Amino acid sequence: VQLQASGGGSVQTGGSLRLSCVASGRTLSTSTMGWFRQAPGKEREFVAAIRWSGGSKFYGDFVKGRFTISRDNAKNTVFLQMNSLKPEDTAVYYCALSERSLILSTIKKELSYDYWGQGTQVTVSS
Repeated sequence: VQLQASGGGSVQTGGSLRLSCVASGRTLSTSTMGWFRQAPGKEREFVAAIRWSGGSKFYGDFVKGRFTISRDNAKNTVFLQMNSLKPEDTAVYYCALSERSLILSTIKKELSYDYWGQGTQVTVSS
């Protein structure tokens, strides 16, 4: 399985970015795909996840309606639309895939995911 993330960049406060992650090498019907981020000097944190089957979505507490995760079944791609970006959103964003349809108690944990993309840098300036 390979995950290829893209879409990062530099924006000003209040701006938007759309991240994409293409998964190859596996059928995703029973998978969960997620986004995590890691800022300099901080631990990696959960951003959002989506169950491929059924499309249930989950978000980190800090998102507060600013980000939306979605998927394109035909393209094996998951998206993270990020609006109203703040400087504290600056981080490397990673997509991840679990081979299982994760439940709420595990979907926000790094160890629940089996594969990781290379990360894409998001920088938000004030």
